[in-house]
Amino acid sequence: MRAPTTGGRAGLAQGSVPLAVRMRPTSLDEVAGQQHLLGRGSPLVQLATGTRENPGGVSVILWGPPGTGKTTLAQAIARQSGREFVELSAVTAGVKDVREVMEKALTHRDLYGSTTVLFLDEIHRFSKAQQDALLPGVENGWVILIAATTENPSFSVISPLLSRSLLLTLKPLTDEDLGMLVDRAVEDPRGLGGSVVLGDEARSAIVRLSSGDARRALTALEA
Repeated sequence: MRAPTTGGRAGLAQGSVPLAVRMRPTSLDEVAGQQHLLGRGSPLVQLATGTRENPGGVSVILWGPPGTGKTTLAQAIARQSGREFVELSAVTAGVKDVREVMEKALTHRDLYGSTTVLFLDEIHRFSKAQQDALLPGVENGWVILIAATTENPSFSVISPLLSRSLLLTLKPLTDEDLGMLVDRAVEDPRGLGGSVVLGDEARSAIVRLSSGDARRALTALEA
C-alpha cells in the first residue's frame, strides 16, 4: 500500500477518530455481511423503516463474535429510522443509569410520540437487578432494546427479557464481505478518500488476518 506523492490527503485529515468509527454505516444498505438478517421484511429492516405512527419491530438481542456488526446494526437502525438513540455499556452503566434512560425515553414518547432505541453493549455483564430495570421500558414500548452479547443469552439474560426480545445470531464476515468493506474504506470520503492505493497482496493479507472481524480489518488498514 503506498500513498500518492501529491494531494489526496483529505481522507487522512479527519483528526483522531478511528477509521472503524468513521466508516460506520448510516443505513442498513451499507452494512457488510449479515444478509441472512437483512432480507426484505426482516425484523431489523422493520425496525429501521418504522415511522412514528407505525414504529414496527420488537426488541432484539444480537448474539455473535466480536467485529460482526452488532453496534453497527444498532446505530444504522437508529440513523435510518430517525429515532432517538441511546447507547449504554454494561461495563460502566449501573441501575441508576438504566432508570434515567427509561425516564427520558418515557418523556420523549409523551412529548414527541416516538420510541427510543437503546443499544446495550455486553448485556451478559449486566446483573439481574440491572436487567430488571430495563423491563418497564421494554414492556410498555418506551424503548426498543437492541442488546449485544458475545455469550449465549440463554445463560446470561433473564427470562422476562428473553421472552420479550427476538434472538438474532450474527455470523463472522466472509472474505468477500471484508474485501468489500476494505475497498469502500479506501475510496469513501469518510474513510481514506482515495488517498492511498491498496495493492492486491496487501488487501489479501488484511482480509486473511482479520478472521471475519470487520473492526480488525479496518484497524489493520488504518495502521
